[in-house]
Amino acid sequence: MARRIDCMNRERYLRQIDRVIQQGPYKAQWESIVSCPLPPWYREKRLGIFLHWGPFSVPAYHDWYARNMYIQGSPEYEYHLEHYGDHREHGYKSFIPQLTMEKFDPAEWVELFQQAGAEYIVPVAEHHDGFQMYRSELSRWNAVEMGPHRDVLGDLLEEAEKAGMTIGASSHRIEHWWFMSHGRTFDSDVQDTAPGDLYWPARPEPAVHFNPDAECPPDDEFLTDWLLRCCEIVDRYHPRIVYFDWWIIQKAAKPYMLRFLAYYYNRAQSWGGGVVNYKVDAFPFGCGVPDIERGQFAEAKPFLWQSDTSVMRNSWCYSKRAEYKETREILWDLIDVVSKNGRLLLNFGPKPDGTLADKDMEILRAMGDWMKVNDEAIHGTGLWLLAQEGPTVIEEGGFSDGKPRVFTSEDFRFTCRGDQVYAIAMACPEDGVLKIRSLRADGEDHKAPCHSLVRKVEVLGLERPVKWTRDTEALTVDLGDYRTDLPLTVRVTVV
Repeated sequence: MARRIDCMNRERYLRQIDRVIQQGPYKAQWESIVSCPLPPWYREKRLGIFLHWGPFSVPAYHDWYARNMYIQGSPEYEYHLEHYGDHREHGYKSFIPQLTMEKFDPAEWVELFQQAGAEYIVPVAEHHDGFQMYRSELSRWNAVEMGPHRDVLGDLLEEAEKAGMTIGASSHRIEHWWFMSHGRTFDSDVQDTAPGDLYWPARPEPAVHFNPDAECPPDDEFLTDWLLRCCEIVDRYHPRIVYFDWWIIQKAAKPYMLRFLAYYYNRAQSWGGGVVNYKVDAFPFGCGVPDIERGQFAEAKPFLWQSDTSVMRNSWCYSKRAEYKETREILWDLIDVVSKNGRLLLNFGPKPDGTLADKDMEILRAMGDWMKVNDEAIHGTGLWLLAQEGPTVIEEGGFSDGKPRVFTSEDFRFTCRGDQVYAIAMACPEDGVLKIRSLRADGEDHKAPCHSLVRKVEVLGLERPVKWTRDTEALTVDLGDYRTDLPLTVRVTVV
């Protein structure tokens, strides 16, 4: 899977990048980037898999352990002292040999992901900690030369591609500018910050993370290194999707991001087009697909967008302190997002031995059981006249999934395909009677949303016919004695 490239000579590689931009249709200008169309295949993809893995999986605390373990007085700092000892003798680097991934079976993972209904996969190639989970010629701090001693990203993407999944990669490298900086405030191993070192550059952390004009902006040396690393991932793995975390909003990074986008969109033409996910207005609208971290839009949008969240409420990586969401809650997110023209990137955190936690597999299998029945209401569907019905209101914006959402039997989400409308009931009513008011018959006021005739009403997964009626109040569906703890789909065929 990993393609042979030559990027050891950085100046020559930079010239190659600029030559591709010069010769291709997309230039390093926003007005040019915005002209790149989204590839048609992306519209069909509604569920993807996100993976946070790395040396931080070893302490199994959370994915920001590399930063927080150096903040004196923090819970992670105290935890590190208690369990691993002095930060000089046992710094973050010490976890790398323990990231063995000796039980890693990418084919098994891919099978689980596909059974769960996922159609694309976006593993983290490099997190804020600076350790590359892929083969690299730009740094020795990578999974081939250390830790697992294998190209774990490449091996997984190869299996995913063989199985027909769309492959992607995520870079969180730019946050590394400041991620290890707290280790320089006391006698720790982060004092070793020569260019190219794992901890380099460890510059002061900004007081406000979402400020695009940080008081200590990344410099040209670091941003050039960032550009080369991103292009190396593109050239080595040909990701159809590239995901960036939020700190690419930096003003200092804009020229480098423009070069990357132009390079990537030009290169991706040869493999069917590419998609870039971004956050918090890092790009002018239309230059990529906006992503909302741990949240979603309250209303349907006319443009494609993505929500990313984790199966864990309090971590993105494998954690012994994980607070898992229930499968029903994850399905609620998926359904709500899809009904509003979005797609869901769902994160799991593999263990350092290369296996998935039991709870991860339980969730994947439960999702798979649900998707076997309800897949047609999710993948390949489009917006209906209305996206939603019911009393439960979604809080718009990121980081809104800290508390469990609770939907009622009056809450529905809608998708459609051809002459079929899918009314997905978020909860099963106790009395077994669904009332779908958005599909009511028209009355004298002519204000019903749907004027079509209803030809047929079915409940997916229920083999027997259901009794239904339609009047000016609602389309009423009687489930009889059928009950479920998960959402259920009513397929309505209209004329």
